Amino acid sequence: MFSQIKLRLILVFIVSSLLSLYSQAELTSKRVIGLSGAKKIAAAAELEAVGNKWNVVIVVVDDGGHLVYLQRLDGAPTGSIGVAIGKARTAAAFKRPTQVFDELAKTRPAITSIPDIVPLEGGVPIMVGGQLVGAVGVSGASSQEDVQVANAGISALEI
Repeated sequence: MFSQIKLRLILVFIVSSLLSLYSQAELTSKRVIGLSGAKKIAAAAELEAVGNKWNVVIVVVDDGGHLVYLQRLDGAPTGSIGVAIGKARTAAAFKRPTQVFDELAKTRPAITSIPDIVPLEGGVPIMVGGQLVGAVGVSGASSQEDVQVANAGISALEI
């Protein structure tokens, strides 16, 4: 009788251990950009923009394309707000720089018919270990300058 109780306890322990492992396997851990990281990116991007006298809007989104941080430098056009958000969201959604779409649009204009895509340079995904954690969008200067500002911001992260 004692051995049956022992056997049942061992069985319960094994089953609960297996269930615990199974439930852990269902959940994954991922890194995403938070507010402090977004502020760090924006501060570095701002330094790059101000140093070059570029009045831009800097946007940081999380891995789902949701706004984490927006900064509009003095003198940046208000129209650049929506463009910067669109660039960041496009980079996050497709896990690639918006420059890819800018180049594609030159030879395949149908690419511009994809809903909610902004095919202009200046959106850059933030990748950590091959995993998307967020994206930066910059608008207000030339396309190449927007990319330069976004990359300066991302380089401030200690990845």
